[in-house]
Amino acid sequence: MAAAWSRRRWTSAALGCAAAATAAWPLRPVAASQLEEPLADSVRHALRAAVEFNDPLEPEFPSSEARMAYLRWLTQLSPRLARRMPELQQRVDFFQTVWYESRRAGLDESLVLGLIQVESGFRQFAISVVGARGFMQIMPFWARLIGDGDVGGLFQLKTNLRFGCVILRHYLDRERGDLFLALGRYNGSRGRSPYPNAVFAAQQRWRVG
Repeated sequence: MAAAWSRRRWTSAALGCAAAATAAWPLRPVAASQLEEPLADSVRHALRAAVEFNDPLEPEFPSSEARMAYLRWLTQLSPRLARRMPELQQRVDFFQTVWYESRRAGLDESLVLGLIQVESGFRQFAISVVGARGFMQIMPFWARLIGDGDVGGLFQLKTNLRFGCVILRHYLDRERGDLFLALGRYNGSRGRSPYPNAVFAAQQRWRVG
């Protein structure tokens, strides 16, 4: 679980001098169509509760060490996305949201970043041929099943990452912790290797030392 969040804005000054170098992105596998599967009422209600927003927007840490660990993570990763997101504050907001939503769902941040790279190439307004939307390519049916029905809202940073992380956590629980199968289910290609392998490969790029 991530640290609690406060409404105070983090300064981005510590990141202002970061170099803007990034390697070419690997080719993405052809997108499959995530399946709309029947959900038990209890599961649907739990997922709906999991995507509700009742938390503030900024991180607050229990100790100075925890705060410094977050800032080191942010400082190391921000330059790697500078080519795709030239504006520093946009990158800070993006990584901050990844940090929070990943930890809230019990997922590794590097895994979520690898999935985003494969799914959308870090394009906020990406739309796939099957209609999936945003950074984590959320299928529109999820807005109806567990959201407020507003498909356009899936392009919002926090909404998209909240849905994506909750959905991946749901699939991981369904697959009893088998990440390979959970990723395949997320992509609609359960049991086939190209998509999970692409995410695992991309994940390596987003690990920090």
